[in-house]
Amino acid sequence: MITLSVVVPVRDAEPYIADALTSLRRNARHDFEFVVVDDGSADATPRIIEDFRDDLPGLTVLRNASPVGLADARNAGLSLASGRYVTFMDGDDWLAPGYLPRLVAAIEGLGCDFVRVDHVQVEGRKRTVHRAPEARRGVVLRPRDGILPAGAKTMVDYPYAWAGIYRRDLGDLLAFPGHLHTAEDRPWIWRLHREARSFAVASLAGVFYRRMVPSSLTQIGDERQLHFFDAFELVFKQVENERDLLSKAVRTFCALLAHHLELGDRFSPALRARFEARAQDVLAGLPPSLVTGAGLEPERAALLRPLLPRHHRESEESRT
Repeated sequence: MITLSVVVPVRDAEPYIADALTSLRRNARHDFEFVVVDDGSADATPRIIEDFRDDLPGLTVLRNASPVGLADARNAGLSLASGRYVTFMDGDDWLAPGYLPRLVAAIEGLGCDFVRVDHVQVEGRKRTVHRAPEARRGVVLRPRDGILPAGAKTMVDYPYAWAGIYRRDLGDLLAFPGHLHTAEDRPWIWRLHREARSFAVASLAGVFYRRMVPSSLTQIGDERQLHFFDAFELVFKQVENERDLLSKAVRTFCALLAHHLELGDRFSPALRARFEARAQDVLAGLPPSLVTGAGLEPERAALLRPLLPRHHRESEESRT
């Protein structure tokens, strides 16, 4: 019987995939399986994965002839998973030795639907521990209680799917919106916290997350960045009849939109225009009081102001 399935989507990760798979080998156990989804890699990634066939027990490899994106690659891996629990790892990250057994022990000891954990952010030789926002550790909580308050960083602002472990019988709650090529984890984490029954946070930090990887979508300013809006429209749809949760979603959206605008130099002029036009459309459909009350720092609020429709600007001026 398989206890844990680890789903690893990867595309063109030749410089990193050997580190990732080596770290899995150091975590391997007879009741663990590793589902690697090669999402149409055009470099040496497939060959390196094959080199681990005899060294990584429980390895299953699925290859996509052409890339389908991170969300669909994860979903494909989930469809092959047979473990009682599921976790994720990206192909350019790695795990500390013994991390996976400790992760399984955490969820089995707590007996909840899912457990979130801390992680280590890696930039070159710099290592920084990033803690999950929930301060209560090792206790079972209601997932909805991890969404609010609107004005603070909460668990829905920590969307990383790989920073946790989940009961596989959560079923469709674990599936990602397949048409999204970025920000797919935002509607995913909101739905998980709205619909699951129980969760906890454990003080584990065994995932090493590489930042500033050149092939990462966070570093690429192509049209896939427009999926940011599609992702949040899915979030807004989830909470449209829950004013307190909608307020939180709008605040998060506005903060991330301002961040994208700060990085606007990565866009071509044409894509920047499309991005701003899409931002205007989404902002126009949100309640003015929630947009103008989003609580952004003055510099970030100034970035959004030119994109606000007239009735939003008038609402903002009436507040000042």
